[in-house]
Amino acid sequence: MFARFKRSIIICFLLLIVTFVIYSFLNILVPLNQKKPVEVYVKKGMTFSETVQKLQEQGLLRDKNIVLLIGKITRIDRKIKTGLYEFSGPVSPLQVINTLISGRGVEFKVTIPEGYNIWQIARTLDASGIITEEDFFRFAYNREFLDSMSIDAPSIEGYIFPDTYSFPKGMPPEDVLKTLVSGMRRHFTPDMKGRAEELGLSEREVLTLASIIEKEARVDDERPLISAVFHNRLKRGMPLQADPTSIYGFKDSSGVITNKDLKRESPYNTYVIRGLPSGPIASPGLKSIMAALYPADVPYLFFVSDNNGGHRFSATEAEHRKAVKLYRTMKQGK
Repeated sequence: MFARFKRSIIICFLLLIVTFVIYSFLNILVPLNQKKPVEVYVKKGMTFSETVQKLQEQGLLRDKNIVLLIGKITRIDRKIKTGLYEFSGPVSPLQVINTLISGRGVEFKVTIPEGYNIWQIARTLDASGIITEEDFFRFAYNREFLDSMSIDAPSIEGYIFPDTYSFPKGMPPEDVLKTLVSGMRRHFTPDMKGRAEELGLSEREVLTLASIIEKEARVDDERPLISAVFHNRLKRGMPLQADPTSIYGFKDSSGVITNKDLKRESPYNTYVIRGLPSGPIASPGLKSIMAALYPADVPYLFFVSDNNGGHRFSATEAEHRKAVKLYRTMKQGK
């Protein structure tokens, strides 16, 4: 009698287990048909329980408790990745969870070209749907934010490394800018910092000089030569007289630079100030940063455009005047 009762208990227990397993699998494997696209934003710091609750509220789960239990048993509760996710059409709870584990959320790619300034970068990010220009500038000059990123400059200018980035849709503006600045810091290696110290330059000063080189150079081989001119001028206490600095913050660099521009009072205009500007004037690429750190060993103090994308370099003012006269005559003769 007791043995029969025991068998019955075991059979009932096994049936309960089988029923639970079938129920659980049906719960997570059978697709739910979403009539409209559903977006779920998993914020940084959200717990698995909070994420599952949000999924159920959005109609992406049948029974959150089953998912919570499976999550703890399989340890997937520790593998959910932050980001914005979009679901539409027939999708099973298992597919939803797998998507959150893979991190395949809605992303936007954006390329920041070398030499872009913060206004161009802000427009690019806005056009890409990542953050608005308004949100960008809410942090670009914010002293508290700049200090939190150890940016010793008037703005975020020059601290955004030119590269291609991927951002999840809905990423907070502050996190977007932190990612962009981190890109520069990854490329500015300890060896480069050591070299900067040898030259007596801070990170800001290296990036500032590199940004000017970036705006002046059109030929890669000339970057170390342009850098040498500026280094030589700095050593002699001569103004850098870099044309792009005279229009920073006032007009597009693709426009014609006038004598009025060269005389404009500005903390960036190296025709009216000595030494480096108060901060970078653009985002320098790695070649310009390396040129700023490793200038060519030449005596040049001047250079002028040769009208073909390159420059003519001179060690004396007399040589420079001859070169200026020559290339101006050639330009007028075209």
